[in-house]
Amino acid sequence: MTTEAVTIITGSSRGIGRTTAELLAQRGHRVVVSSRNQDSCEAVADDIRSAGGHAIAIACHVGHEDQLEALIEKTVAEWGQLNHLVLNAASNPVYGPSHQVDQEAFDVIMHNNVFSGMRLSHLAREHLARQPQSSVVFVSSIAGLLGNRVIGAYGLSKAAENQLVRNLALEFGADGIRVNGVAPGLIRTDFSKALLADERAVKHFEQTTPLQRIGEPEDIARVIAFLVSQDSAWLSGQVITADGGITVTGGF
Repeated sequence: MTTEAVTIITGSSRGIGRTTAELLAQRGHRVVVSSRNQDSCEAVADDIRSAGGHAIAIACHVGHEDQLEALIEKTVAEWGQLNHLVLNAASNPVYGPSHQVDQEAFDVIMHNNVFSGMRLSHLAREHLARQPQSSVVFVSSIAGLLGNRVIGAYGLSKAAENQLVRNLALEFGADGIRVNGVAPGLIRTDFSKALLADERAVKHFEQTTPLQRIGEPEDIARVIAFLVSQDSAWLSGQVITADGGITVTGGF
């Protein structure tokens, strides 16, 4: 057992996940870097350790049940506990109108973005319940709050994920486990490269977002750090919208 919090971050070889792993390590967490590719995870964990933090790398494809189980088992075997679970991994194989989403793509989106988060949360529950002030954080999206012409199926999965936050907050609350989420707006990451490649869309976001810029991974990492900290000890079942204010513009 360790005195530092042990935190798993899925999808943490790049983007929001990587920035979150680095920030939490700086704040004293022992972090588990996880994504599909072990070498990519090892590179991030090496960088964290070189900076003085504590990190291990455990590859996990969130679409595979056996790998979800192994992620929890290997984490507890290494550090003896689990305090926080950050669910950042997501899939979006289709960029375009909904008629382009076939059954296979839809199943991948809903399985990887909704079911896997629910399943991994349940696998982690018994370990989280043993620790004081433990938490689960889902990284959602404003796509789950607004209509969208090009990532509609992804938005459906994120709307479901927001409801999952509320459901699990009720189920896990008796164990002292808080469950929350953060819904980012457009963030400058590889995951958003299709949107960022559209100059007109970027200009639109910059002009209509009250803060007049595209978000950076650090903007979301800091919200996640808040949600796993004692500063949010009375917060559960909530999804914080972190979008520079774009969802409140309303056309006025």
